[in-house]
Amino acid sequence: MKRTALKVGILTTCLVGGLGLFSFTDPGERTFEIMKNLDIFATLFKELNTYYVDEVNPNKTIRTGIDAMLKNLDPYTVYYPEDDIEDYMTMTTGKYNGIGILTQQRQGRFTVLMVYEGTPAEKAGIRIGDEILKIDGLDIKKPGMNVDKLMKGQTGTTVKLSIRRYGQQNTEEISVGRDVVKMTNVPYYGMIDQEVGYIDLKDFTGTASKEVRQAFTDLKGKGMKKVILDLRDNPGGLLNMAVDISNIFVNKDSEIVSTKGKVSEWNKTYTALNPPMDAEIPLVVLTNSRSASAAEIVAGVIQDYDRGVLVGQRSFGKGLVQITRDLSYNSKLKITTAKYYIPSGRCIQAIDYGHRNPDGSVGKIPDSLQTAFKTKKSGRTVYDGGGIAPDVTVDRPAQSAILVSLLRKGYIFDYANKYRADHPSIKDGREFSLSDAEYQEFVKWLSDKDYDYTTDVERKFEELEASARKEKYYDVVQEQLKALKTKFAHSKDSDLLKFKDEIRYMLEQEVILRYYLQKGVREHSFSKDPEIRESLKLFKDMNRYESLLKSGAGK
Repeated sequence: MKRTALKVGILTTCLVGGLGLFSFTDPGERTFEIMKNLDIFATLFKELNTYYVDEVNPNKTIRTGIDAMLKNLDPYTVYYPEDDIEDYMTMTTGKYNGIGILTQQRQGRFTVLMVYEGTPAEKAGIRIGDEILKIDGLDIKKPGMNVDKLMKGQTGTTVKLSIRRYGQQNTEEISVGRDVVKMTNVPYYGMIDQEVGYIDLKDFTGTASKEVRQAFTDLKGKGMKKVILDLRDNPGGLLNMAVDISNIFVNKDSEIVSTKGKVSEWNKTYTALNPPMDAEIPLVVLTNSRSASAAEIVAGVIQDYDRGVLVGQRSFGKGLVQITRDLSYNSKLKITTAKYYIPSGRCIQAIDYGHRNPDGSVGKIPDSLQTAFKTKKSGRTVYDGGGIAPDVTVDRPAQSAILVSLLRKGYIFDYANKYRADHPSIKDGREFSLSDAEYQEFVKWLSDKDYDYTTDVERKFEELEASARKEKYYDVVQEQLKALKTKFAHSKDSDLLKFKDEIRYMLEQEVILRYYLQKGVREHSFSKDPEIRESLKLFKDMNRYESLLKSGAGK
């Protein structure tokens, strides 16, 4: 303990001494305040380390302090200690050495939630729903076991998994060779019909542009005459990838984005460097409240040049640029250095990114907080203030309380595993559907399951009842409240029928995932996805498509 305290004391002396020299060369008041508070912090930790009743973990304690400091700034300035660098590299490159599965502890069991296409795990026959019991002979339920790290390792090495498949009692031993697992930016592309191509872009790591260009070329070869670029649920990524993907659709030398921050030398305007792959093909871009950052740059560029129609919901509203700075001891700091501005001149940064709707959306922005801008070609009016507003808004109804409960309890997931065990094969994603009889089998399976829930109406009644009691009106309205409460009380049986279409669709998606992974799920959605259906409808009415590119975009 004394030796640790001595080390901290030496560190404090060196830190303050070094900072003191900097303070001497720059005697400004701000610099003095910085030095003073750093000195206080180092001295405080020294005292904690020396005298606190329990042993203080320096890594954990300092990390807590750093995280609290950064939380005071914005959600995107993040510290990565050396232990987290592998996760950071996976996030920025989309690559890691492993087998290609996603696991989660469910009800005390480590279960495979996802198997990614083309990975060693898929090739070895690992399935969604498999329970992992041991990794290389180690019982993973023991305290301190890190399942993800145990499965990762150098390319060419092998990991042995002991698994139990749904509905089976015996244990299987499966050896999987580790390899470089590349999380693709474009998990799916294909033709929706004879004319309309579809590209699902889910990330902006270093190969995003190459993947989109390859998808676009392949679809053109299949007769694509119109294209849907899906940016929903895309959190963004590398700025240069956003520039190059925008360049696929807009002319060379077109301004794509400019950045402005405190360090003026870093301010820069990015332009399209190459001739477009196609500057004329009718284009629809899909966005939602989880389309962020680089995804918003691409969507904003398409809108600002009147190059295509945006369909969906308002985007997330992240108009900030981050760079990564190397720190000592192999740690890193991802720090917000600038805001970015799209061609119309607007910044899409949400005015208040600390307060959002439950789904992550910006919500309604007061007119007084928005500034109008004009698009480059048609002079349409577009607005800043938070995210990109679509040209065609498609409302997404909230999930029913019963479906939320079934998902939260894992019953949709579990029944899909049961269905997979009972059915060796099914039709492909475009053609598969559950019959009424099969849905009734699911309802019967649920009969002894616990999944109670409270509907929004019931919740409102509880609030009304509490308010009536508080304000002493309950005795007056007691009978009326009881009658209404009984009338609107939910019934599981009736809700399973009332929300049948919604529940069945989600169950179909989970079932298809067991056989055809993400590709099958996406193809299954084509006939029912509201944004895709709206896009196809728009492509069949090109007069409306053209008029949207000449009229003002909505707020």
